[in-house]
This record gives sequence, C-alpha cells and structure tokens, in this order.
Amino acid sequence: MLAPVTDLPAPRISDLARAQAPQGAANDYLAGLNPEQREAVETTEGPVLVLAGAGTGKTRVLTTRLAHILATGRAKPWELLVVTFTNKAAREMRGRIGHLIGPSSEGLRWLGTFHSVAAQILRRHAELVGLKSSFTILDTDDQERLLKQLLEAANIDTKRFTPKSLAHMIDHWKNRGWTPDKLPPGEDFANGKGPALYAAYQSRLATLNACDFGDLLLHNITILSKHADLAEEYRRRFRYILVDEYQDTNVAQYLWLRLLTSSTGNVCCVGDDDQSIYGWRGAEVDNILRFERDFPGAKVIRLERNYRSTKHILGAASALIAANQDRLGKTLWTEDDSGDKVRVRGVWDGEAEARLIADEIETARKQGMNYKDMAVLVRASFQMRAFEERFLMLAIPYVVIGGPRFFERAEIRDAHAYLRLIQSEDDDLAFERIVNVPKRGIGDTSVQKILHI
Repeated sequence: MLAPVTDLPAPRISDLARAQAPQGAANDYLAGLNPEQREAVETTEGPVLVLAGAGTGKTRVLTTRLAHILATGRAKPWELLVVTFTNKAAREMRGRIGHLIGPSSEGLRWLGTFHSVAAQILRRHAELVGLKSSFTILDTDDQERLLKQLLEAANIDTKRFTPKSLAHMIDHWKNRGWTPDKLPPGEDFANGKGPALYAAYQSRLATLNACDFGDLLLHNITILSKHADLAEEYRRRFRYILVDEYQDTNVAQYLWLRLLTSSTGNVCCVGDDDQSIYGWRGAEVDNILRFERDFPGAKVIRLERNYRSTKHILGAASALIAANQDRLGKTLWTEDDSGDKVRVRGVWDGEAEARLIADEIETARKQGMNYKDMAVLVRASFQMRAFEERFLMLAIPYVVIGGPRFFERAEIRDAHAYLRLIQSEDDDLAFERIVNVPKRGIGDTSVQKILHI
C-alpha cells in the first residue's frame, strides 16, 4: 500500500515562526566573498556544479548559498535538501548558517548525511519494504555476527570465507544499488553461493526488523523507483538540493539523488574531481565528470583561488595532478609567496622513515621550534607503530590523534544493545550480545537453545 502524501512532514508552527527573512543588512553574509564564490552563491536557479579545489572556501560557499536562499525567501528551511558525507560536516554547516542569518536558519529538517536523510525517508515508508518504522540499524559487529550464523548454517568454512569478507562484498553490492535479484552473473562469493547468502541475509534482516547502513539507501531506491507518485512528491517538496563532496558519491547515492531531482531542478553539487580518493570503497568519480550530461545546460563554476597553501605546495600538487587525463580541469593559484619548497625524501622502509623523521624533529627542536608546532601525517594508522617506537626511544613527546570511535567501544555497544532490546523484543542480535553481560554463566550452547525455543 502506498503511503499517502500526508505522511511527509508538514511544517511545524515553531518552524513557521522562525522562518522569517532576517531584517536589516540582509546581504552582510555576502561580504568578503571573491567573485567566483559570489557567483556560486547567487546562481540559485537550475543545475549548478561548483568545482572547488582544496582550500578555496568550499564550505563557506555552501553555507552562504544556503543562507542566501533562505534570506531572500526563495524557499523555507524544510524545502531544502542538503546532504553531506559526515555528521561533523552537517553540524558545522548548520552552525555556520545560524551564525550568518540567525533564527531563519532553524527548521532545516533535511540537512544531514546521505544515510541520516535516507533513514528519515525510510522510517516514513518502512512498510513499503516489509519493515516497521521502529526498525533497528545494525552496526558492523552485529552485521558480522549475523553473517557468521548464515555461513555456518550453509556449512561454509568461516575461516576461508570470513564474515568480514562477506560483509564487505554485500556492502559493495549495496553501494552499486544491487538487490539480491539484480546481482550480475560475475558477482559471487564462496563458489557460487553469494546470491543465496545475500538473499538469506536480507530475509533475516526483515525478520529482525533491522537493516544495515547500505539498506538505508537501497530501500530508498526501491521505494522511490516503485512508487513514482511518492518520488514526485519528494521532488516537489525539495525546491533546492545541495550536495557536498559530490566526487565521493557511489552508485547508490547517485541513483538516490537522481530519483529526488528532476533534470531541470535546482540542484547544486559541490566537489573536486582531483580529490576523488575513495574509489576503493565504491566512490564513482564519473558521477561528477558526467554532471553536464545528466543536467543539460548546467552552470559550471570553478573556485581556483587557494587560501590554505603556499605557491610552492600548489605548484607541486598541480604538476602531479596534471598527469590525470580524466579530469574537468582547473588551475589553483594563491597570493601567498611564502613558505619552503616541497622536499621529497626516499627511504627503504618504515623504520628508516621513522628514524629520518625523528632526526628532523630533534634538529628542529634544537633550532627553537616547539614540539606542538610539528605534525606527522600518515596514510594509515598501522604506519604509526614505527614512529611511536622511535619517539619513545628518543623521549620525544607526542599525541596520537584518533583511536576507537565512541560507539565502537565494547561497553557502549553493550549499553546500546540493552536499549535496542527494550525497544524491540525481536532483536535477537541484541539479545545474544547482552544475555551474558555482565557474566551470568550462560554459554553459547544455552543461548542457541533459547533462540530455538
């Protein structure tokens, strides 16, 4: 049964009261923008692609554009769809808009990450994909435990075909927008058992009234594809759509956006094809490269003035990226002529690199530089071990930025599982996690007997 249009959230009285255009110097928020930034802010109608190089003020342009749309009365806050890639970016954007134009920015109900916005839509129409609106979103740990059960039930060696590898494969399929019945022949896992495992996994999720992060978008795509009138209602509701980091979108995110955007709609995508580095997790740089084909007559605006780096750094970066033939092209420039030249040093291995860096740190310290003014950036956290060992040996004080995320800590997962079980008695995965936490002398065998009662 198709959910009625009235299921879409109506503006609240509090929203209507707040959504008044600011009085007084309404255009103060435009002060300080360079010509290209201002053009990106004021070109509000029709499809717009903003190619924003690193350090060119992309976030300021995005937030000011939003503020401009609201301040000039082109749309109400609840008529804007704004998607980002991280919760931090969404919070920062919301705070900046509020700082620019005050209370009229409140009521931005559709500003968030792809997954958070998709979750809002899915909770309103969950029954269309066989779920209840109270569905649970599984974390990685619960997902892998469920997949392990399915692998064992299918008599598949979980050491050879691990739950983690199956989770990665299913995530890949969902990032491509593939449901179990639409898997291409070449996609497989465990010698031909991939499609059956995927279907069994989705069936088990439905039984648990749960979904994983990939389902948030995949279920949205299913709903909007099968119910054209519902998709059209969302397209009418979202008068303006803004997308951040467009170069990092995957196929599922692209399909979702296309279903919510008409070909002549007011959609603004901000990104940089030169910064597309997430192909390994499904990002499709072609999404940004074909923007003008997807939206004929689109306006392309290039932000090329860099406010972050020196001329030497820009020169080195530009020389490297120029070798890429598949790019839309732009030339970053800066007025900052200061700074040292970029040095490239070659070493044999990680230990040699750690020794070299530690020596340079000690040299800089003897020349009067403070430790707090030095930083070591690594590509992956495992590379830190050699540096930490060397720093400890030489008594160089350091702080590691990063570590386990709050919600990934065992005690937080346990507390979350208790809350999930309170919300839904059908959540077997949450039950399995906390049935013996704290220790109650209940083993795996007892748990399986309980589950089969």
